[in-house]
Amino acid sequence: MSEAELILVNETKNCTLYTIQFLSNDESEFVRFYNKFKDDVNFNPDLMRIVGFIHRIADIGALERYFRPEGKMNDHVVALPVVKSKLRLYCLRLSDKILIIGNGGVKDTKTYQENNELNGFVLTLQNFDKLIKEGTEKGVISVTENKIEIDNTFDI
Repeated sequence: MSEAELILVNETKNCTLYTIQFLSNDESEFVRFYNKFKDDVNFNPDLMRIVGFIHRIADIGALERYFRPEGKMNDHVVALPVVKSKLRLYCLRLSDKILIIGNGGVKDTKTYQENNELNGFVLTLQNFDKLIKEGTEKGVISVTENKIEIDNTFDI
């Protein structure tokens, strides 16, 4: 298990964006994803498209049409982009107004489960989603229309 915290990325009237940061890392999951591909000639255009989607989501909201369903039926794991691309950024879409941005990579297999790295990113988000649900039920986490309020770190 690793300790992680929820980091606010951006808050607008239409959507609040968060990311996860493991306390053992100097960078959040989204920054790690961005830094992995920002100088990659092959994947930089896809990265910029994903960043464009994130800006649009902040302005308009985390509408379902921006995401590709991933994970299982009972979790909130989704992926960007919905356009043709080998690059995937995995997220938790809690509502139209709350998005937790995770990490991702190159999807070079038919499913994310066949790629150990991508499967790990999805499993992390699934575990985080489960912890949010449990924390909400216990009253230690408050999820409002556009915010997640928490006072401590998570063991993922």
